[in-house]
Amino acid sequence: MRKSDNHNKQPFLRHLGDAIRSRRVDLVLSQEQVGVRANLHRTYVTDIENGLRNISLLTLLRITNALKSPPSSPILVAEKAMGTVKRGKK
Repeated sequence: MRKSDNHNKQPFLRHLGDAIRSRRVDLVLSQEQVGVRANLHRTYVTDIENGLRNISLLTLLRITNALKSPPSSPILVAEKAMGTVKRGKK
């Protein structure tokens, strides 16, 4: 399901894509390079970064492996961007 109207309305997917893009840019990698490393097509990586794909956990693992990042990292960044991460009292 590509570029679904329903996915365009999902802020979490947009924030997750932003987190993945940020990590890729920090590593000075192209979408093509990430795609090759994760065995995904470049346009699929583009759609993920634009929040247009609701990716599976296994795809997230492939991408984060390609970015040498723990799978929780882009999720935490996306949660923080949405303001859903609450800090507990110590």
